[in-house]
Amino acid sequence: MSSGTTLRSKTAASLLVAASAACLASCSDRTGEPVSTPPAGSAATTRPDHVNIEYTIGGQTVRLVDGRAETPAAPGSAVSIVTRYFGNEVRGDLNADGRDDVALLLTQEPGGSGTFFYLVAALDLPNGLVGSQAALIGDRISPQTTELRPNGIVAVNYADRAPGESFAAAPSVGKSLWLKLDPATLQFGEVVQDFEGEADPSSMTLDMKTWVWIRAVEAGNEVVPRQADAFTLTFEGGMFAATTDCNRVMGGYTAKGRELTFAEAMAATRMFCADSQEAAFTALLARTASYAFTSRGELVLQFADDTGSMTFR
Repeated sequence: MSSGTTLRSKTAASLLVAASAACLASCSDRTGEPVSTPPAGSAATTRPDHVNIEYTIGGQTVRLVDGRAETPAAPGSAVSIVTRYFGNEVRGDLNADGRDDVALLLTQEPGGSGTFFYLVAALDLPNGLVGSQAALIGDRISPQTTELRPNGIVAVNYADRAPGESFAAAPSVGKSLWLKLDPATLQFGEVVQDFEGEADPSSMTLDMKTWVWIRAVEAGNEVVPRQADAFTLTFEGGMFAATTDCNRVMGGYTAKGRELTFAEAMAATRMFCADSQEAAFTALLARTASYAFTSRGELVLQFADDTGSMTFR
């Protein structure tokens, strides 16, 4: 073999060694282990987490992106409804399927002075995470802790205001709300507790909390909201504010002793929702003549001539 041929062979061998070393360096991670490369045409899939899925609040679907969502209060409105991840997470099996789920708090600011706190759950189902319907905890409260109790009961511990206190006062009264998720409907139901103060009708007031409509009886017929927790009612300084399964409603009220009437003129946002119970809800409010509280912590609006009532919790 000639000297020129020998030189070319050595040069080729040197280049092969260098190329191999470069490949080993680029095809390994920092620990020296080879890094697998996905097959051509494949793409990595990211499993959505509980701050990037849909929940239902007051009958409206809210999709969080990095824990936040913002939607117009009404078509063309400059006012936005802002929903945010608050936290206070608790993890455990909420639907008895052997998989860990997560319960957490969200806040929603409808564009006024209120900040409403909700409990939601993200269920870990075989086809991915599924968000629940939201359960209202209260307006401008101070959440403390969230606990998972036996049988899938979620206890939300928070501070609220004393009966009769203005929303300007800092929450200072400790409360606990126990809720259990129905896996079939994805709705939370309250496990009724005898809360201190709320179980004593003599200490209860109209403006002590945000009331959630649970049923009505009119001329012997029961009316139940189709969307749990969608209809709420608050009282403050002679004005009431309500949420429905479609719009937000507000107006004046007059309370004297146990007599209570709502002003005929009620203002509302102008969103159209098919099959909404909003008209029935406001018509029932307009029939109110008096109110009472129960030992179960409920507010009962009684119609004139004892023709029926609405119950809030």
